[in-house]
Amino acid sequence: MSLIAPPDPTWPAQAQVEADRWRGADLAGLIAVHHIGSTSVPGLPAMPIIDLLPEFVDEAAMDAARPRIEALGYEWLAEFGLPGRRYCRRDDTASGKRLVQAHCYAKGSSEITRHLAFRDALRANAPLRAAYSAVKGKCAALHPGDHQAYGACKSPWIEKAEARAVADYLQKKDRPL
Repeated sequence: MSLIAPPDPTWPAQAQVEADRWRGADLAGLIAVHHIGSTSVPGLPAMPIIDLLPEFVDEAAMDAARPRIEALGYEWLAEFGLPGRRYCRRDDTASGKRLVQAHCYAKGSSEITRHLAFRDALRANAPLRAAYSAVKGKCAALHPGDHQAYGACKSPWIEKAEARAVADYLQKKDRPL
């Protein structure tokens, strides 16, 4: 079984619905909810799980939001191996299928820049998108059903592409308008 699915044009709408749920939950300190990951890039195959990046004013606001996030049906896993992040996931209660992963960060985190720069680079650059699609396909074929091995397989490529995307993003950001 392949870990990735063909591009689904409904992924952005699914992400918007979920982001609206977060915005409507009265989460004090929530600044924005960004759609990230492969499902945020039109035309890119992906694991069919929506990735969101809720941005908060600070870590205290993220932690204070926990009860309301859990009330939205999310499992709160705190940092889950990444300092500064608060990771939450929501599964379909009937099937157990993972629907959404939320990677919460405080404003100013370099992780926000990394995720958004990579997403925007993939959206804007068809050859980069095609190269990533090929890497994903190769890794999924080599590691069917093994999420960890799949992730490890594509990691070196992603790290290089992200570094380039972040450098380009920061260079553009520093240019006068």
